[in-house]
Amino acid sequence: MNLEIKTFNENLNPEYKDICDFLALTIDKELSGAESKIWHAHPVWFLEGNPIVGYSKQKPGVRLMFWSGAGFDEEGLNLPGKKFKDASVFYNHVSDISINDLKRWLQKSRGIQWDYKNIVKRKGHLERLI
Repeated sequence: MNLEIKTFNENLNPEYKDICDFLALTIDKELSGAESKIWHAHPVWFLEGNPIVGYSKQKPGVRLMFWSGAGFDEEGLNLPGKKFKDASVFYNHVSDISINDLKRWLQKSRGIQWDYKNIVKRKGHLERLI
């Protein structure tokens, strides 16, 4: 696990730390070759410089967000973004996480991507990469 992400997780209360550790380890395994780092104060994984998945601690729990998740056509990602192509889900316990869903979403994240890397250059316009 990326040292910055490990430190991020360790600063959470134990229940949320467990969720984030589980997510980080699973994402690292399923998105092998992805770059991970703290970006805008939260753990995020990138493929070729494009943000793919990340998580943050918010009031309702740990939010797992896929930047291109609205295109996954998945009921479990039930919080689509309003402005962009993201979708997310909240967790409050490790037992809330369906490993099968998570693996499927991570697999889809490789094949369904919008170009967030160049969104500033394109003045907020997103283009589909894959």
